[in-house]
Amino acid sequence: MRMVRRWYGEGPLHLVLMVSSFALAGWAGLRLLDGDAFRILVWFVGAAFVHDLVLLPLYASADRALRLPRARRSGPVNFVRVPLLLSGLLLLVWFPLVVGRSERYGPATGMSPDRFLGNWLLITAVLFGVSALWLVLRTVRGRRRARKGRLSASH
Repeated sequence: MRMVRRWYGEGPLHLVLMVSSFALAGWAGLRLLDGDAFRILVWFVGAAFVHDLVLLPLYASADRALRLPRARRSGPVNFVRVPLLLSGLLLLVWFPLVVGRSERYGPATGMSPDRFLGNWLLITAVLFGVSALWLVLRTVRGRRRARKGRLSASH
């Protein structure tokens, strides 16, 4: 156990879970692309490079810009992070259909390919709307509590 932890950095269960998750992803990719292993390898490597070299600096910079330098809490920033994360995840999963490259996937869904972009935009708008409403309710409730606390302290 110590040798595995020293060599790998985590326990053997973590290693087994990571290897099995990569195997499952590779199997799913092979099934999806009908055995074109080269395209799958290019996709995995390309996705890692695009994420690490392009997307990570982009969303880390945007996250840093959203946080105010004087604010100690990340409160309101999370009301942007969560819907953005969910919307991005939906875009990542349904990307071929959202951008109209659905010659392969469209028939499997049973829906018209023209609907996916509108549906994704609608879901994104609802996510941000619910998040904004939640922020407003939380802010109003916090102000009421603060005002109530000041009124009871003055008596």
